[in-house]
Amino acid sequence: MALSVILQGIPTSVGELFTQYGDLVLAFGVRVLTFIVAFLVLYRIGKSVFVRMVKRALDSREFSPAVVSLGSSIAGAVALFGAVAVAAAVAGVDAILTAFATITGALALGVAFAAGDIIENFVAGIFILKDKPFEVGDHIQWNGNEGIVRKIDLRVTKLDTFNNEQVTVPNGDLANSVVMNPVANDTRRVTFDFGIEYDADIELAREIIIDEANKIDGILADPEPTAPVTGLADSAVVLNGRVWINPRETGAGGVRTKWVEAVKNRFDAEGVGMPYPHTELTGSVSVDGIDGMSTGPVTND
Repeated sequence: MALSVILQGIPTSVGELFTQYGDLVLAFGVRVLTFIVAFLVLYRIGKSVFVRMVKRALDSREFSPAVVSLGSSIAGAVALFGAVAVAAAVAGVDAILTAFATITGALALGVAFAAGDIIENFVAGIFILKDKPFEVGDHIQWNGNEGIVRKIDLRVTKLDTFNNEQVTVPNGDLANSVVMNPVANDTRRVTFDFGIEYDADIELAREIIIDEANKIDGILADPEPTAPVTGLADSAVVLNGRVWINPRETGAGGVRTKWVEAVKNRFDAEGVGMPYPHTELTGSVSVDGIDGMSTGPVTND
């Protein structure tokens, strides 16, 4: 009996099917067509206009090509999601709009939790590329580390150490640290403390330090080398030799090595003593009762 009732409600021909469900099918078709047309129009116009605006804005602020490309991709994704949302609203498909909002919110929350560090490094990479605290080829120092920058990506920066070991550093670490760039300016000072004996001729030692500096290629004549007395140590008078170089043309380490060696050889040749720390012990020691023997005081000078 129940089966016969159900069969009576089923259309037996196409005409009956259209008569019974025609309005519903037509309404659904109109909404789908409206959604498709609205989406295509909105996405085409939105992507063209929005991407062009973002690219032009980034170019006007002199961002690097990598940042411009990333910004254009993000703008295209925003235009896609925006076109879906607006087209659903125009077509009156509330279910699509609700589902879209729910899915977008869930995805945003998941990405925020799962990719927090990645997003931080991307943002830091954008600021590094924009602010340019260092560039490829620069020697930088941070948190007790140092290296030569070889490649700056949006997420990481790759460097080579002086032992030719590659180091990959997340951009977030560099953006949140004090980074010293010794080669950023046109000139850089190189110093070394030369210690001479207290009875040595200070003026002769200063003349030697400056003269040997002027003989080394890469040391600038302006600012000129100097060697003021900066300290009186326990066993030496300290002259702080100071020279200037162009860090992009001359390495500080090589200049310092040549300079110190030349000054040491010249000091030896001209009799300028370079003392080394030593300790002098004075006093007396008495030793009694060793193997039944007694000795007098022993003096150690």
